[in-house]
Amino acid sequence: MAFLVEVKNISKSFDSFLAVDNVSFSLSKGEVLGFLGPNGAGKTTTMRILTGFLKPNSGIIKINGLNLFTNLKQSREFIGYVPEGSPLYNEMTTLDFLSFICEIRGINKDEKISRVVSLLNLNDVLLQKIDTLSKGFKRRVGLAQALIHDPKILILDEPTDGLDPNQKHEVRKLIKKLGKEKAIIISTHILEEVKAICNRTMILSNGKLLIDDAPNNVLKKSSSYNNLLISVHEKTANDLRKEIMTINKFKNVKVLGNVCSIKLKNSSDSNSISEYINKKKYTIKHFSINKGNLEEVFRELTYKND
Repeated sequence: MAFLVEVKNISKSFDSFLAVDNVSFSLSKGEVLGFLGPNGAGKTTTMRILTGFLKPNSGIIKINGLNLFTNLKQSREFIGYVPEGSPLYNEMTTLDFLSFICEIRGINKDEKISRVVSLLNLNDVLLQKIDTLSKGFKRRVGLAQALIHDPKILILDEPTDGLDPNQKHEVRKLIKKLGKEKAIIISTHILEEVKAICNRTMILSNGKLLIDDAPNNVLKKSSSYNNLLISVHEKTANDLRKEIMTINKFKNVKVLGNVCSIKLKNSSDSNSISEYINKKKYTIKHFSINKGNLEEVFRELTYKND
């Protein structure tokens, strides 16, 4: 498989601070990568390196097979980038700004502007000054400049930060659509965003890459994955916990409010527990197997490495 992005052992220091520590990964067409990490983890630094704005102290980056820093201008033709906050020229109208982007890229503005205006529904604000636009429309204009040259690779830093739920939904829907034909990297603090639109998850902490896998596999690393969750009346939850611990010597049974969480030893355990509590005539409000929790994985990995 041909990779659109290849990152090999990149590191970046600012004086004595090591912001990115020997990170490697690759990305192909059709992959939407959720890039997660706490503040100061090295996400933004990594993205700035990928776009050629920062040079690593060591390591190699290839963009569509080209060495990024020996073929910088050519490599950037394959990349669309929206920095955090989507900075724009607020005194320009939307049309003037997109025309300016076409001019500095040396591309046909009539054809390219028409395509992104249609894609991002910008017709109604073309002649409006960017400074007067809503946050949602400003984000769309930022995406438009990143997409205007139809890049193979899209790098988005906090693309839905500060947007209302409807605006987030529209941006996510667009990213999913674009993800079928491009390689996309999304840096985000919003874990639900990863579940909604990404088919791959990476977690970075203290500059180190801790995990790189499909979201469903990442969920399996959650300490509560495959736990049996039983919701009963709150007054009886602790009684239920004590009784379950006597069945086959279950030791890992926790209570939170009215929910008992039980670490299963094997797949048949849930049936034996269900039969037992039915005989005891507990009133069960909810009974399910935990499929994992991305926030829990994130906390467990990054707390250990902070």
